[in-house]
Amino acid sequence: MFGEGIVKGMAETARNFLGSYVKEDRLTTVQYPEERLPQKEAARNFPFLVYDGDDWQAGMRCVACQICEKECPPQCIYITKSKDKKPDHAGKAQLYPAIFDIDISVCMSCQICVEVCPFDAIKMDTEFELSTGDRFGDLLQHKDELSKPNTYFRKLHPTEAAEADARLAAEKAKAETKAKADAEAKAKAAAGPKTFAAALAPALVK
Repeated sequence: MFGEGIVKGMAETARNFLGSYVKEDRLTTVQYPEERLPQKEAARNFPFLVYDGDDWQAGMRCVACQICEKECPPQCIYITKSKDKKPDHAGKAQLYPAIFDIDISVCMSCQICVEVCPFDAIKMDTEFELSTGDRFGDLLQHKDELSKPNTYFRKLHPTEAAEADARLAAEKAKAETKAKADAEAKAKAAAGPKTFAAALAPALVK
């Protein structure tokens, strides 16, 4: 029927308007900024960098692989890889981004950078109050502004953070097991020739 969609829309508006006097869940408008609706867990706005521990430089998960930079549709991520390596939060020597910038005036919040990152180093923030009068200065965010602790990530997206923590813990345990096995193999290899020589020593003396 012609105009059926309009009638349904007006009926929904009327239901919310009248229902707001008797049901709190019908209050679809809040007095912002004094009142704020809680963000949904799946909400996303602009990316941020995750780090572990208390030191954002030592704990940064990003190893400057530049996958996110290459996959970003609007090309708003700028990374310069370091020339040296430094220990990460777990003590493993890693490359790191000497420069990591995101132009949030260009970012379209597609989350592709998050999906392609193999290190769970970049995630989506829910902060949206970022308006500024400085188009080129304040909207180009650098790694010190982008870096936020894993505790912040857990607060924003607890389900996703728990999955990432479990995955990283499993990878760490696997790496430690492999390192231990390699160390034991090297120790056995080093001890092997000595044992053989010791076994031959009495025969050589005779």
